Amino acid sequence: MEHICQGVYNIAMARRSKRFDLVRLFAALADPTRLRLLSLMAGREVCVCYFVEILKQGQPKISRHLAYLRKAGIVGARRDGKWMHYSIRRPEDAAANSILDAVFATFAENREMRADLSRLDRACCQPQLVTLQGAPLPVALQP
Repeated sequence: MEHICQGVYNIAMARRSKRFDLVRLFAALADPTRLRLLSLMAGREVCVCYFVEILKQGQPKISRHLAYLRKAGIVGARRDGKWMHYSIRRPEDAAANSILDAVFATFAENREMRADLSRLDRACCQPQLVTLQGAPLPVALQP
């Protein structure tokens, strides 16, 4: 009976866990709501309340989609008191980054996503909406 060396096993598992899951990435990108969320986050950090207001969908549904994007490794979250902020996290994997670049390039051509961005800009300038009162404004991220 052969035994595996613990050190070799640990190195192999570490390499294995660092591989980016392209199947999960493609699954995350296969939903129109998740694509709209990514479009709204491009270059900025956005509070979840803005997603709810812009997309006109319930907070639990938006949160499920954001959790899916987080599990895919392309979105990160930050809590600030009662507010949750989300932003795009670029994976280290070159292939995954190429895929994301191609996806983001299509956002400018999509009428619905342009309309979403326009609504986000208006909401940020006029946060009197009941759901947005007191919400922190989206913040542009440094490249």
